[in-house]
Amino acid sequence: MALQNRVDPNGDILANDHRGGMLGNRGGKLHGPDQTLGPRRWASKSWIACRTEYKDRHRTVMGSGYTELFFLDEATALAAGHRPCFECRRHAAHAFAAAWADAKALSAPPKAAEMDATLHAERLQTAGRRKIKRKTPIQLTDAPAGAMIELWGAPWLVGPDFVLRWSFGGYTQALAKKGIRDETALLLTPPSAAEALRAGYRPWAATELC
Repeated sequence: MALQNRVDPNGDILANDHRGGMLGNRGGKLHGPDQTLGPRRWASKSWIACRTEYKDRHRTVMGSGYTELFFLDEATALAAGHRPCFECRRHAAHAFAAAWADAKALSAPPKAAEMDATLHAERLQTAGRRKIKRKTPIQLTDAPAGAMIELWGAPWLVGPDFVLRWSFGGYTQALAKKGIRDETALLLTPPSAAEALRAGYRPWAATELC
């Protein structure tokens, strides 16, 4: 039976049989001894996206340490509110921070904690007593390549000329932007991460369209 550790572009942690192409975590342990999740969905504001293999390290998934989460690709991880890890993905993390700084006209790249605080405010909003995904209305023509949007109730990856429908197993449908460019979408990728994409950061995606 699949463990509840696959993350979709909305940031929801679900059980799914498909293996992800990227590992991540949300700062600590979210599961109990029976390998099921408790009520919380993060342990800190540090939500990171990591490599699935690094320095021959081996872990027992949902063991005694932090809760391992899995994403289809980095575009999915960014949409869910994660950022590149500064340990196992140092080059990508520095490129992301540099693009963030360029987008916001900062004098120097931000520290990880600064980005974490901003992303945490952007990825969630309060609905009653719950925290839910924050989604920002955006014109399709304004969505940068590499971002995830919601169209017609489903998540799509934005490419240069196409959008691709997301699924846990991969991208399943392609539509040309020119045929749907007047549609208003919901931006799933947090605005600051989307700004970094617009400034030139390119995430690893399970497709060549980005």
